Amino acid sequence: MTWANFYLLCFFLGFALSLLSFLGNWHLHLPHFDINLGGDHAHAPHPGGHTGEASRINFGTVAAFLAWFGGTGYVLARFSSFWSLLALGLACASGLIGAAIVFFFLAKVLIRKDEELNPADYDMIGVLGTVTSNIRPSGTGEMIFSQAGTRRAAPARSEDGFEIAKGTEVVVTRYERGIAYVRPWEELTNSTEESKQS
Repeated sequence: MTWANFYLLCFFLGFALSLLSFLGNWHLHLPHFDINLGGDHAHAPHPGGHTGEASRINFGTVAAFLAWFGGTGYVLARFSSFWSLLALGLACASGLIGAAIVFFFLAKVLIRKDEELNPADYDMIGVLGTVTSNIRPSGTGEMIFSQAGTRRAAPARSEDGFEIAKGTEVVVTRYERGIAYVRPWEELTNSTEESKQS
């Protein structure tokens, strides 16, 4: 095998791995690989904790190294009169630059430092929402609400067993087994005003 063929093989392998990595991000359920050789580890966020940093040697950086190394090496071996060890050194330097660019893009743009998660931000009691499916007497409907910057839906029941019409603003007073028990917002504000007057 000649140097040019070796570099070309590395380039195609790196390009194919980069393509797999890109397609994997489009939820095609390709396996996720992360090679850690004693560097920093990437961790999933969890309540009360922090995320770590991205690993310096991971699937994306290895693919970028192979593609840049192979591409530069092929061009140098095929179209220049560089000595083969000098070409190998330049190809390695090019591969490291490509891997560094991918790593810094991942670390600075795609993987942001998440703040500590507060369980109180996800407490359902007191959440204001809107009924999207009628809640029949002693039946279950559905409500939508915003929580932690995300729009969500949950099955809902009337706290007092009365019907609540679609479009009514409601407040969650109890949350059990994935079901929100709600009361109309207007009913709560009226009872608060009456207690103030008396």
